[in-house]
Amino acid sequence: MSKAREWAANEYFDTAFRDEIQHLLDDNDESELIDRFYKDLEFGTGGLRGILGAGSNRMNIYTVRKASQGLANYLLKNSVQPPSIAIAYDSRRFSDLFSRETACVFAANGIQVHLYKKLRPVPMLSFAVRELGTTAGVVVTASHNPAEYNGYKVYWSDGCQVTPPHDEGIIDEVNWIKDFTAVKWMTFEAALEQERVWFIPDSVEEAYFTKVEALAMRPREGNRDIGIVYTPLHGTGNYPVREILRRRGFEKVRVVKAQEEPDGAFSTVTSPNPEDPSALKLALETVGDNDHLIVGTDPDADRIGVMIRHKNEWIKINGNQIGQLLLAYYLEKLREQKKLPDNGVYITTIVTSDLGREIADSYGVQSRETLTGFKYIGSVIRELEETGTGKFIFGTEESHGYLFDDFVRDKDGVIATMIFCELCAELHQKGMSVIDQLVAIHSRYSFHTDSLINKVIKGHEGAAKIAQIMESLRNHPPAEIAGTKVMTVRDYLKGEILDRRTGKVTGQTRQPQSNVLAFYMADGSRITARPSGTEPKIKFYFNLKGTDEAALKRTKSAYETDFCKLVDGI
Repeated sequence: MSKAREWAANEYFDTAFRDEIQHLLDDNDESELIDRFYKDLEFGTGGLRGILGAGSNRMNIYTVRKASQGLANYLLKNSVQPPSIAIAYDSRRFSDLFSRETACVFAANGIQVHLYKKLRPVPMLSFAVRELGTTAGVVVTASHNPAEYNGYKVYWSDGCQVTPPHDEGIIDEVNWIKDFTAVKWMTFEAALEQERVWFIPDSVEEAYFTKVEALAMRPREGNRDIGIVYTPLHGTGNYPVREILRRRGFEKVRVVKAQEEPDGAFSTVTSPNPEDPSALKLALETVGDNDHLIVGTDPDADRIGVMIRHKNEWIKINGNQIGQLLLAYYLEKLREQKKLPDNGVYITTIVTSDLGREIADSYGVQSRETLTGFKYIGSVIRELEETGTGKFIFGTEESHGYLFDDFVRDKDGVIATMIFCELCAELHQKGMSVIDQLVAIHSRYSFHTDSLINKVIKGHEGAAKIAQIMESLRNHPPAEIAGTKVMTVRDYLKGEILDRRTGKVTGQTRQPQSNVLAFYMADGSRITARPSGTEPKIKFYFNLKGTDEAALKRTKSAYETDFCKLVDGI
């Protein structure tokens, strides 16, 4: 409360900002004030993300300026050459303002800024960092979070989100700033006039599209007959996704008109997350008799969600299934065209289905596993590049993120949409649907099913409850779940592999430290518990394996019910 009163009286902040806090003080809204001021909005390993509003634990121009100053300090201390930065922003509320505030801080620190003129997605920022040779990059976005959020993702010179040691160094610099008057700032008009801010030229976008189009796996003439309904969910995908589909000859693409234009309120959806079937409800209402595929991208267009027409029924497939389909199709086409490298590498995460590994093995492609988050996939790409030990082919995570090739170093919904549409077009010509192809993949390899349960617990008390759940699971891991024995427990915070039957540590996880627990079951299944790094929730991932589809349905129900009962009892 003392901190709130200090901020309300601090004339460094603008009048509207101070008034917002003062109204909460006048109303004695203790709960809201505690949530806004019980901590500073944390600059985490990927950047900022938080609810919009006045307060130290909120996204606003002042927390954005502070983060930018910390990043600027780190760049100035650690760059051999004069540093530079590329900036992009999405359609969220205040994203354009926050991007300019970011540019104003860097410009005032003598750092050259390259800024997109219009809203552009994460993959195009990652590409621009590499194409322009900047030291770092920033995207103002909160990805697929609800409308009350915004955020700030930081990229390093390789186009990947920052990883150690840079992420930790940047966090330290941000945390050193205790007084907002230490933040350097100049007006945007002055930054433009002094040429400290340059707009990113169209040639950079054209170079991106040229690279994406070069990944196409089939002649464009074969793509004209498949009907596609596309929704950008009010985000940045509308231009780049439709442009690449146009270039690849997809003539029957219709956009969901009500979701075509940028809208930071995301007024037609509860949450702009293409993983959620409800986000594609309007697209489903838009389909015609000749449509075969629905594709949606999230606000920063790094994820995709799809629905498939199968036997006159529309079916939503999950992120693991999309990844399996893309991997199997891409590897097969590379082999057909004699482009499959001898040292190819497929990269996945510890919560993504193991079926991808089986597919990769069958093509002689090495598999690498990382922690959850595409920045870890990007760091393995960098390692392969630096050591010459492999050629990256494809990366996937269960949360609907995919990447082909390495000219972008984050998940790319534009490329993923193009390749998935090509896959559907090829299957359509053969009289098959994507569901038919999934059945064929399971028949060739093994039967897998996956699910994700999110337990949302908001606020200060929620954070404590999530910590309690993880502590209990870590200190008292279950011996069995749904009648199946737990064989090993992988604790990524301790870096240990525990034999649950003997209670002895038998190995090391060999991953960066992370608050994640994975329970490996006697039937080959895996259940993973992981607090979200960006939202007030804890996630439970079920990656299940069985002998057939019917058995998997029974297993899935039993595992989900028993594990959630266990967690609710903590």
